[in-house]
Amino acid sequence: MTKYKLRLSLMITAFILIYGAALTGCKSTTPDDPHYLTADALPEFEQADFDLYLQETEHWLRANRVFNSADEDKEIKANLPYEIKPEHPNGQGVLLVHGLADSPFSFIDIAEHLAQQGYLVRTVLLPGHGSKVGDLILPTLADWQGVVAHHTQLLKQDVDQVWLGGFSTGANLVTSQAINDDEIAGLLLFAPAFKPDAFVAALAPAVSHFITWADRDPEDNYTRYNSLPMNAAAVYYQTSEIVRDDLEKADYDKPVFMMMSEGEHVIDTAYAQSVFSQVMTNTSNKLVWKGEVQPMDKRAVRFSMDLPQQKISNGSHLGLLFSPLNPVYGPGGEITMCGNGQGEVDEAKCQAGEEVWYSAYGYQESGKIYARLSWNPYFAESMSVLDDVMQQGTQQSSKTLADIFVEPITLSM
Repeated sequence: MTKYKLRLSLMITAFILIYGAALTGCKSTTPDDPHYLTADALPEFEQADFDLYLQETEHWLRANRVFNSADEDKEIKANLPYEIKPEHPNGQGVLLVHGLADSPFSFIDIAEHLAQQGYLVRTVLLPGHGSKVGDLILPTLADWQGVVAHHTQLLKQDVDQVWLGGFSTGANLVTSQAINDDEIAGLLLFAPAFKPDAFVAALAPAVSHFITWADRDPEDNYTRYNSLPMNAAAVYYQTSEIVRDDLEKADYDKPVFMMMSEGEHVIDTAYAQSVFSQVMTNTSNKLVWKGEVQPMDKRAVRFSMDLPQQKISNGSHLGLLFSPLNPVYGPGGEITMCGNGQGEVDEAKCQAGEEVWYSAYGYQESGKIYARLSWNPYFAESMSVLDDVMQQGTQQSSKTLADIFVEPITLSM
């Protein structure tokens, strides 16, 4: 490898370490591990109806997934798109799009909550996800844009009004879709990755032509990938470029719910806040901020993440979506994310079951062992704010920007 390529590789590796949401630690791997191989082709996503999409996607996953355990059905269920039909339909639907290296499971608690409110809820699987991380070498930007566009149109056929929701990279995709589709009722954005916090992310598209892997770790989490091909990092960055271009031209007055953590280092939260204040102008909008510094926008609702009684030091990128009652990612759940950028000794102590604190990736305090915070201690309160946005947003008119920067709201526990 030339010095130039090595330097770029090190820079991208640094970015991936900062982009800790997709990682669980740096460990060596076996080059011929089947997780890092690629499928012959990606699954189709343009079926004529959602049930056929589910059937054919499940068939593809069973044929192409590298399983981490003997419980294949559990792993398929966690990675398969799903539909939750409400007991009392309100005529509206929500399409939820997961993030980079993630799966539809990331939205299970939010999807169930929305269905309880009367929404028909569907999730999709971004091509390259759910099977084995090597398949993330295959997708293009058009694949990810295409699945969102197609399933937005399918959902429109079954409801009167469609909302779009997304996490991180998924938030980029749904925001671009909504800006360019005036029929969308509004947006639900969780840690929108409009702009990466690390500038070296911009190198990913160029570097992907000669470096295959940004990071390669043991694949031991059945709900998401731990490794990341350079191609996937490049496609993510393309989504961020496009959504920033869309936002620069937009005056988006439809209702928006946005939630972010102050402590994370994956996305540029200052940029996302400025977009919320300057572009997303509906007066019913709410920014749910998990942190200690109150945002200027009066529509922001702040929840303190300094929660020593729960052994929580700050909020994380991942710690927005799951309820504390989630059996996989809640406190005491099936998965503890010990790979938190703290070094091998403390990571091993975490894995051995020693007492841990919870934080964003990379956060450390002397004398404490950290795991990634993987649940939202304010899940019920956050969903209440989300409900208000969806119920009231379309009935209120936009205000001028001059009215926005006054009287912040502060909530904490």
